[in-house]
Amino acid sequence: MFGKNAQPPIKSLIAQGSRIDGNLQFTEGLRIDGEVVGDIRASDDQSSILVISEAAVVQGQIQADHVIINGTVRGPVHAKDLLELQPNARIEGDVYYRALEMHKGAIISGQLRPLEGDEKPLLKLASNNL
Repeated sequence: MFGKNAQPPIKSLIAQGSRIDGNLQFTEGLRIDGEVVGDIRASDDQSSILVISEAAVVQGQIQADHVIINGTVRGPVHAKDLLELQPNARIEGDVYYRALEMHKGAIISGQLRPLEGDEKPLLKLASNNL
């Protein structure tokens, strides 16, 4: 599921100190270091990766294939393939995922909801011995 294709490149950046008010749609890869107030959605025609850094704050719904969070999200998160929660991840909302990797320190204030599919969802707890 995850090793079949190479990760898409991150082509867009919302820098720290920037704020976007409104919904955002992107293709391939997006990194957020600033603040977004609105929904963030990857286009469906290509594989996608969304990185939310430690300094980032997102208020709205998130939807992408591969989502990596190390900042704050207030709203539901939909990861079609893999959701990685880094140690500083803070999510206030339900989380939908096919596979989940969660590091010690990450916090979810909401429900974990595995996506329906042919196989059971993969849940991996990240080890401190990386």
